[in-house]
Amino acid sequence: MPLKGIRVLELAGLAPGPFCGMLLVDFGASVIKVDKANAVQIIPDCLGHGKRSIALNLKTKKGIKIFKRLSDQSDVVIDPFRAGVMEKIKLGPKDLMETNKRLIYARLTGFGQKGPYAHMAGHDINYLGLSGILSLLGRYNQKPTPPINLAADFGGGGLMCAFGILLALLERSRSNAGQVVDASMVDGSAYLGSWIFRTQNIPELWGNPRGKNILDTGSHFYDTYETKDKQYMCLGAIEPQFYETFLEKLGLSIDELSQYDNFEENRAKLENIFKQKTQAEWCTVFDGTDACVTPVLNVKEVALHAHNRERKTFTVSEDDSVIPNPAPRLSRTSGKSKGLQKNPEPGEHTTEILTELSFKSSEITDLIKNGIVEQGIAQSKL
Repeated sequence: MPLKGIRVLELAGLAPGPFCGMLLVDFGASVIKVDKANAVQIIPDCLGHGKRSIALNLKTKKGIKIFKRLSDQSDVVIDPFRAGVMEKIKLGPKDLMETNKRLIYARLTGFGQKGPYAHMAGHDINYLGLSGILSLLGRYNQKPTPPINLAADFGGGGLMCAFGILLALLERSRSNAGQVVDASMVDGSAYLGSWIFRTQNIPELWGNPRGKNILDTGSHFYDTYETKDKQYMCLGAIEPQFYETFLEKLGLSIDELSQYDNFEENRAKLENIFKQKTQAEWCTVFDGTDACVTPVLNVKEVALHAHNRERKTFTVSEDDSVIPNPAPRLSRTSGKSKGLQKNPEPGEHTTEILTELSFKSSEITDLIKNGIVEQGIAQSKL
């Protein structure tokens, strides 16, 4: 595994931080999740598989000391809190890197460590809005539509942060020095959209209002269409040769369905055509061709599709949960999903981790009794 031997401390948070930790653990890192002692989980962490959990009360001096001991033995800390939060409890980068100069301190926030918004609360939709990307998403004459919380939380957030951590680890192998990773979801979302920004001066792509351009559902040949059985097909026949193949499979000529004229009229024609067959029937027509037509699969169906099945893109758990397998694939040291392992309870491994830190049994009992740490319900077995 590429990250075998890398030790990570992940401060518990919502989607982006746990996703970042998941990426690292799936490729071999050892990740300890630091949960809050005696905290009530409103939204459970669904990305904790393969990690261990210690529950600490970081409002106490002893809790802070335990965290510092963990940090001194770690390669990476993932901090999901707003700028200045960790500094207030003396666990910021300067505090931790004073005793562990090789530490990679990854700060994963919405607005970053500096700027007028740095101390404001926000969520994916806010970060995506500030990045400029949200303004481009949506149908014509309709308001901007966020792509759930995919782009900022996970693409511009967790994934970019993991990339930053890997860069810092690579650089550390030469300098032997750690550094701070400032992963802002606004910055990351904007960077994720680099191609979109750099093509804005190409009128053939973005010369029209939102929802009227080739790639934002403005064209009839880049859209989704309902089928006879109320399912959907994706059509993405952008290049002329692919559009020609698409027409051939429909038995139509370019005169009957031109590519760059009468978008709305042609869309209406295609809506009627696609409703004449079921999704499975259309797959029979288009599978294996260069027409750029594929089915829209829901999250339960994806693991059953022949292509995904052969590539082992997903794993199905005993409770029928569909779990994506790690990507990209490496020829020698690919990742391995921990999704089939049990998601740890907060503090499940507290005693185990404290024992590894050379705490005596009597000390651990005292820490639990005084609310410095919490041992989760399902204690792990050594």
